[in-house]
Amino acid sequence: MSRQINQPSNQIKLTNISLVRLKKGKKRFEIACYKNKVLEYRSGIETDLDNVLQIPQVFLNVSKGQTAPKEDLEKAFGKGKSTDEIVLEILKRGDIQVGEKERAAQHERVQNEVVSIVASRLVDPRTKRVYTRGMIEKALDMLSSAAHSDNAGKSTSASGTGTGTGTSTGTPTTVGEGDEGSANVKRKEHVWTGVSTTKSAKSQALEAMKALIAAQPIPVQRARMKLRVSCATNVLKQAVKPSAGGAKEDGTEEKAGTVKDRILGYFEQVESQDVVGSDWEVVGFVEPGAYKGLGDFIGNETKGRGRIEVLDMAVTHED
Repeated sequence: MSRQINQPSNQIKLTNISLVRLKKGKKRFEIACYKNKVLEYRSGIETDLDNVLQIPQVFLNVSKGQTAPKEDLEKAFGKGKSTDEIVLEILKRGDIQVGEKERAAQHERVQNEVVSIVASRLVDPRTKRVYTRGMIEKALDMLSSAAHSDNAGKSTSASGTGTGTGTSTGTPTTVGEGDEGSANVKRKEHVWTGVSTTKSAKSQALEAMKALIAAQPIPVQRARMKLRVSCATNVLKQAVKPSAGGAKEDGTEEKAGTVKDRILGYFEQVESQDVVGSDWEVVGFVEPGAYKGLGDFIGNETKGRGRIEVLDMAVTHED
């Protein structure tokens, strides 16, 4: 799509335009930039303004070719400021105007990235195999549809005179003692309502994984991490007391035992154990949520004589 700026002496055709607007005083000022270059400039990736600006001029309306009069610029930005200085201020502080097609393309990019991350981190608990991107996308669509249906249902219920408790899609709702709905409230703590272009794909992927694991529209679990832990053999038999509270992060009871017992307790599956010189070494698989606890334990209890190494962030089986 092209836009034209008609000026007295010539005609300039702007292609792949991206507008940046800044309201200053009672006027709205615009500059014409190349698509995707504004964000690159703001993040420091692009430093050459010639690659950012389609034309180094300030407009009241780019699409109509209406340039900003000098008196309007002086009134809004102050006297003595050059056009370049005003352009830079608009570029740094203005709002980027995104068209419908570009917004849809951006949403699709984020959606694809979220689905890709989730598909690489979740597996079928029975086969340990990853799901296809299509399966993950359908599962997320199911959660999104269910969340929107719940919201619509609650809006309808709220407009009536009933006293039903309902379920919550955010903070758990207070329900009566013994109410069977309380279990449903807890299951609704992680809710997926769809992709947003205002959040990073990585953070949204984590939200999506929590929602899929909580709701289980298809059987899923986090892919396990593969770790190698090494520790001096003369530390292994030292006794360790349960920490305050007596429970690990995953909710299981923490028992007294030796350093070796506690390290092995974090592993879901041990692949190998060996003694190499004065060091004991174990390789195996842990749930991602157990990694921090294991790392803290090794750091606190081995006095620098143990270490943990990530061999694979997400172990899966693929066809």
